[in-house]
Amino acid sequence: MPENLSVYIVDDDPSVRDSLALMLGLDGYRVALYANAEAFLAALREEWTGCVLADLRLPGASGVELQAALRARGSGLPVIIITGHGDVPTARKAFQAQAVDFLEKPFDHVQLLAAIRTAFALEERRIQRADARRNETRKLAVLTAREREVLDHAAKGLHAKEIARVLGISARTVEVHKARIMAKLGARNVSELVRFALAVEAPPDAK
Repeated sequence: MPENLSVYIVDDDPSVRDSLALMLGLDGYRVALYANAEAFLAALREEWTGCVLADLRLPGASGVELQAALRARGSGLPVIIITGHGDVPTARKAFQAQAVDFLEKPFDHVQLLAAIRTAFALEERRIQRADARRNETRKLAVLTAREREVLDHAAKGLHAKEIARVLGISARTVEVHKARIMAKLGARNVSELVRFALAVEAPPDAK
């Protein structure tokens, strides 16, 4: 299993928590256990990665409400909802909030592992996107203020003459800035440069 990913089990039944922890531990997963949504949210750290396995019915906030609270905090941790009281409207609500799966108890070992593998695959892609975004942001930091202005206008679709007019400089100077920007960012052409600028400006979940 990926060493940096954990399964965060949130269930108010100690026997369920322990059995899930034992089963997943034997399969090589790292686990952390919480009796309710509030305890998990109080412990949550921005750097945590993996997925959340939450019971639907919990004392206090429900599993679906926990899922909503994670999204409100900007957390991208995938969530799997488990329940002994499943119904279609609740399942729909969970999926609309982007739950990875909705498992009705008693679920089998294969179902659970399949859901976790799906969640981990989503999480690894999210981590890769976040790493790429941080790398792009670091590259942008080496640009001068004028170069960043040129890049921002290029991302809006303006050509060199239009950028020159907006910034009060010559088109030739704009082209020089573009060449320097491309060299600093490792872009091979203007189209790649524009895609780079748009990717950095986009919100993380839009990529």
